[in-house]
Amino acid sequence: MRIGLSYDLKETIAPQQASCDDAFEEYDSSETVELIAAALGAAGHTVTMLGGGREFLGKILHDKVDFVFNIAEGRGTYRSREAQVPSILEMLDIPYSGSDPQCLAICLDKPLTKKLVASEGVSTPKWRVINDRQELRQIDSCDFPFPAIVKPAYEGSSKGIRLTSVVEDAKQAIELVESLLEKYHQPAMMEEVIVGDEVTVGIIGNSPPKILGMMRILPKQKGNYFLYTLEVKRNYLELVDYECPAGLEEKVLQRLQTSSLKAFKALGCRDLARLDFRISTAGVPYFLEINPLPGLGTHSDLVIMAKKMGWSHRQLISAVLNAALERYSQCVCV
Repeated sequence: MRIGLSYDLKETIAPQQASCDDAFEEYDSSETVELIAAALGAAGHTVTMLGGGREFLGKILHDKVDFVFNIAEGRGTYRSREAQVPSILEMLDIPYSGSDPQCLAICLDKPLTKKLVASEGVSTPKWRVINDRQELRQIDSCDFPFPAIVKPAYEGSSKGIRLTSVVEDAKQAIELVESLLEKYHQPAMMEEVIVGDEVTVGIIGNSPPKILGMMRILPKQKGNYFLYTLEVKRNYLELVDYECPAGLEEKVLQRLQTSSLKAFKALGCRDLARLDFRISTAGVPYFLEINPLPGLGTHSDLVIMAKKMGWSHRQLISAVLNAALERYSQCVCV
């Protein structure tokens, strides 16, 4: 089968487009793209590199492909940016892997995602959205449980989440929210800090979706509030250990599985996703966010998890591809 690979490389984005030092954090490296292409090629497929942005537009119109394996994050700071490539593929009636535009647009909007997931009975920390400077003054008068973490409302890959993102009171919150509004050009979200373990859950497949693994992120140095921040992810070998399967009580693991599958289905995810939770001291999993377009490079959490569960990188890519192909009967026989 002729498979197109859509992606956004860090090096293809002009440095002047960066408004902050983590602007390109979600984009992929050439190493990751080549690794995925090799996995698809090893499965017997012919791979066409489509790239992203304007390059993608030109190639998808002129290069004949049967299917697109999509890891493109989209361009700009729009909350619908991850939906850009799938929207074009749907317009051209080209099948592709991963979730559809509506799901991708919803899941990048953290507050909206939390509302939908909470409506399904999944626990999530209390939160509040600050849309602009006009609303900053409301933080002083709102009854919000501190400590809280402050983060951009429409980002992934821990963009905007730093070691300094925890605030202890309204004064600190106002200062940090103001800074994020200026840097990220989008609303900011205050979220209650749940003291406890950080766990990420991987899901593969559709009918039914299955739990790939549940991985606990353990800090090597103990502190008041461990956060899986950008600094930690950039230096994960030195700062954390990954425990998979997660060494939690069976009833907690069962709650995690139930909450993860509920969220996956409620949001309309397809083929794969990774979900982040905090486990309270009472053993309750609190949903933080979901990534229906998780990284598939060597150092990505889903890949680390898969390897700890005994999967090779090629097996993971094949599982995602096969899950997608099962949704498109016309592709199976190509």
